[in-house]
Amino acid sequence: MSFEPTVLDPDDVQQDGLESDAAQPAVARSVWASLRPLVLRLHFYAGVFVAPFLLVAATTGLLYACSFQAEKVAYADELRVPVGKRELPVSQQVAAARKAHPEGAISAVRPSPEAGATTRVLLSGVPGVDGDHTLAVFVNPYNGEIRGALEQYGSTGALPLRTWIDELHRDLHLGQPGRLYSELAASWLWVITGGGLVLWFSRRRARRKLRGTTGRRRTLSLHGSVGVWAAVGLIFLSATGLTWSTYAGASVSDLRDAIGQTTPTVTSSLTSGGESAGHGEHTGPGGSGSDHGVLDGGAGIDAVLKAARAEGLSNPVEIVPPADASSAYVVSQIQRSWPEKQDSVAVDPASGKVTDVQRFADYPVLAKLTRWGIDAHTGVLFGLVNQIALAGLALCLILLIVWGYRMWWQRGRGAAFGRPLPRGAWQHVPSYALVPLMVLIAVLGYFVPLLGIPLAAFMAVDVVLGEIAYRRRRRTYA
Repeated sequence: MSFEPTVLDPDDVQQDGLESDAAQPAVARSVWASLRPLVLRLHFYAGVFVAPFLLVAATTGLLYACSFQAEKVAYADELRVPVGKRELPVSQQVAAARKAHPEGAISAVRPSPEAGATTRVLLSGVPGVDGDHTLAVFVNPYNGEIRGALEQYGSTGALPLRTWIDELHRDLHLGQPGRLYSELAASWLWVITGGGLVLWFSRRRARRKLRGTTGRRRTLSLHGSVGVWAAVGLIFLSATGLTWSTYAGASVSDLRDAIGQTTPTVTSSLTSGGESAGHGEHTGPGGSGSDHGVLDGGAGIDAVLKAARAEGLSNPVEIVPPADASSAYVVSQIQRSWPEKQDSVAVDPASGKVTDVQRFADYPVLAKLTRWGIDAHTGVLFGLVNQIALAGLALCLILLIVWGYRMWWQRGRGAAFGRPLPRGAWQHVPSYALVPLMVLIAVLGYFVPLLGIPLAAFMAVDVVLGEIAYRRRRRTYA
């Protein structure tokens, strides 16, 4: 792969069919021969102007990939306890948490998922805690000891260190406007990667060698070799990153809605008689703003958990209290590592009976693929192996960008710093290839606007600069 479009020295140009406009032979050429200069010139703009955004995304992504293990070390006292003989009922653990932290309301409970792990009682509406976050109170499941309380974010239970790095990667701590940087990077990453692959494999095998080369050609060989090996992973990161971006993500959601591939949710609404009403959906932790039914009244949280276990919901699980008097508890499996556990049930708080069941096995195909893609992108699908792979991809991307800029510098040879290929490459593309290409670009630009808008801007600037250069030449020779 190449982030630097001008991958050939001037003396390479004729050998690879990249003559300047004045030297182009007046003979029919293959479609690829006519497209290659256009791809190279697009590579120039993408490499120079988009690569800085990719560099930021890669650097923060590298930090995020390392944050999972760092989190375990930083918050070891909150996350782990000595293994005891017997766990207390979940209701007693919740009561201990509420005694220490009576503020806010219970939004969810995550019982200890394994021996030696603490229980998390999640509180919403706590003063000083971001509205999108919860306060996680960590309870020793064996004796009810409070091990601490930390702000938590997201379905993966990110604690302050990982949350800070996650937000840095996602939006540079700038909120919604900051998300445009990451969407721009994701929108262009697959284009640059795909173009680089095509350009690399189109070069003669003898010109791809690394051994024995020096200078710019050695940089190109390093750049291309690493890029080829990392290409599949980079395209995957681009595609999965776009699925929950602001604009392209909305297009993906609309498409899934249109073809009936949305992620199903368990029905949590109840009739007055306690049976499933068949309407209303549980969309995430929220709670009712009170602790009624969790610590007193109704079936109780222990009976709710027992009913969920009877339906096959093994650890780890999250228990969300009823949103109101006509809603059920929702118990969901929250294991995002392979094999994923994503089953969920609704349980009547009055009787403790299961009123609805949603199995991950019944999800539509695109819903499953989206879930797996996001979890792999965020480093949880395959655990430590996943995180190491992400760190490796991020490091490769950083090196590719640095090598790309170095090649740009080396090609300039001092006075003509980083000069691009000649303009007008599109004029040599046959209409039967150019028209479908423009239609494809228009469609992509509509669905992925942070690809289409910059691309249109690059083309407009290129045309304007070309026209200015043309008028100057006419005045010179007049």
